[in-house]
Amino acid sequence: MNTKPIDKQRFALFFAGIFSAMTLGGSVAVQAQTESQPSSPPKFTKFQAGQLKIQGNGKPFKPTGLRQSEKPTGGRRGIPDGIDDRTPMLSREYPWSAIGRVQGTTTDAQSYHCTGTLIADDIVLTNSHCVIDPETHQLSKKIQFRPNVINGVVSDERDIATVDQVIYGTDFTGDSATNQTNDWAIMKIDKPLGRKYGYLGWKSLPTAALLKNKQKLFFVGYSGDFPDPNKKGYEYLSAGQGWTAGFQAGCSIVREEENVLFHDCDTAGGSSGGPIIGLIDGQPYIVALNNAEIKNTNTHQDIINLAVKISFLDELAANK
Repeated sequence: MNTKPIDKQRFALFFAGIFSAMTLGGSVAVQAQTESQPSSPPKFTKFQAGQLKIQGNGKPFKPTGLRQSEKPTGGRRGIPDGIDDRTPMLSREYPWSAIGRVQGTTTDAQSYHCTGTLIADDIVLTNSHCVIDPETHQLSKKIQFRPNVINGVVSDERDIATVDQVIYGTDFTGDSATNQTNDWAIMKIDKPLGRKYGYLGWKSLPTAALLKNKQKLFFVGYSGDFPDPNKKGYEYLSAGQGWTAGFQAGCSIVREEENVLFHDCDTAGGSSGGPIIGLIDGQPYIVALNNAEIKNTNTHQDIINLAVKISFLDELAANK
């Protein structure tokens, strides 16, 4: 998404109006799919400081024997059209291996998907609105994590994990600003996939540092509008949209307002929960968490995207 400078006062008024009307659930791309139901839903717990100790202290981890690559395309590159800067994430090497598709089932048996990232052996980071319906406040009945899905395929079907516990930042019963800043969730899965696929670290950087690093961030998300198999060069991605992650290099955090980060990475429904990644000393760290879009209510064109600060992970893991 290419953005132009917006008059701050005019934008602030627009933002205040759309913030109250914006449904974060709109960022969740609904994908119809038949799935078996679990014997019991995940256990949901609202955030309390220090309630979960995440190993690694926020540092990334690459398993021995798993190759590392700076090329998310696995050596094969898509053909962007000059507007959409996303290319298919086709690599099964680290750190791309640690990012996957969150597959959920609502209480009324509707299937949807988001994006999630391994940040420990059995911990996946995503958005609250990927596990709780922002409008009905109902908790998801079933949630799976499918690591490193490429063209609908996981490298080993036995690695599809079930979420058995969720710690969430908001249940969307608060005011819109609070819901936005706390739109995160930590999911405990039933398999230690991080030992095999690795996991990303996180780094809570000052906003000033993020703003200085323009066009140096990366974004990965399973957007429901990507890839288009009818597009030249993408014909082989036949599993459908949302079943291969889109990757973008060179996006930015463009500003902060009222503790909310604004970014210009290309996103769409399904990319909610996707990591905004920065390379720090050559290692991948999550520096922000994508969670929503702001659109022009008349044209439905994207204006800017929103992200959640990652500092909650320090508090959650008591690693202050």
